[in-house]
Amino acid sequence: MNCYDSTMIYRPDNLLAIVGCTACGKSDLAERLAAELAHRDGMPPTIMAVDSMQVYRLMDIGTAKPDAETRRRLPHAMIDVADPSEAFSAARFAEQAGPIIAEHCAAGRRLIMVVGTVLYFRAITEGLFQGPAADANVRRELEHQAATNGTAALHQRLAAVDPQAAAKIHPNDLRRLVRALEVYMLTGCTISSLQTQWQQSQPRVPCTIIGIDRPREELNRRINQRVRNMMAAGLLDEVTALYHRDQPMSKQAADGVGYRQLIAHLQDTVSLDDAVEQIKIQTRHLAKLQRTWLRRFSQVHWLKATEADSPDTLAHEALELLQTAQTGRQEPPA
Repeated sequence: MNCYDSTMIYRPDNLLAIVGCTACGKSDLAERLAAELAHRDGMPPTIMAVDSMQVYRLMDIGTAKPDAETRRRLPHAMIDVADPSEAFSAARFAEQAGPIIAEHCAAGRRLIMVVGTVLYFRAITEGLFQGPAADANVRRELEHQAATNGTAALHQRLAAVDPQAAAKIHPNDLRRLVRALEVYMLTGCTISSLQTQWQQSQPRVPCTIIGIDRPREELNRRINQRVRNMMAAGLLDEVTALYHRDQPMSKQAADGVGYRQLIAHLQDTVSLDDAVEQIKIQTRHLAKLQRTWLRRFSQVHWLKATEADSPDTLAHEALELLQTAQTGRQEPPA
């Protein structure tokens, strides 16, 4: 999968990525940075959502999309590019996002990527290996094994054939466990041996990466408050409308945190209070997985943030990082 133009010179000072755990304030920082850079450059940068759920139309509240006024004021990309009934993938994201990145670089325009899904970010900056297409029968077999014996059984099975991949995949990450085993079952080769392009010392599309690091307890409070805000904003109504559409939601869309739990409530398998509590728990678990992923990133300029820091303060610090063009790796979140 080539999502980049090999003739293009990608300048890290034109491309900025903002990373961090869910609810850490990435979107707020991106919007304030974009407004400031628009003033300085005389042209607003585009904000690209690098997120596996924000690609879906009609899924607004539960995916924490920028509101309509923000999207009118600042150009955005890779939001609302698929119907909730469609399957989406990192490969498809890279195919659609790659030309946008190349276009901005060719024009010397800034692009700010707000990274919600690390796999999608790696797909557009490092590429994807040419693995086999998904096999429905193999996936059903593996998912049945997980349902019967737990995802830990799949993790143990993967560790036996590909310990390198197993060391990188959380035992509860069913999707990635299934894919890693599927690749091995279909090709006889391990997924880690095929992902050679992710071992490059330099990314295909270099960019400046700024990370937001918050203390865990503070992040957990922000997550819980965001879930409460989403419910107050009408998340249940949003999920209900999606659930009753003529075209059913794809497995990927329906499995999004917030949507999966409220669909279970609509199916009378869990109370609303329990569903909301599960959304909080699963979002905190997602943040933990993201923190693990981000520890592996190099060349990230980390902003140590607390509740005392306003979004404007963080934007000022981020601008200083851009202006001084720092090099080298800073310490990732503990």
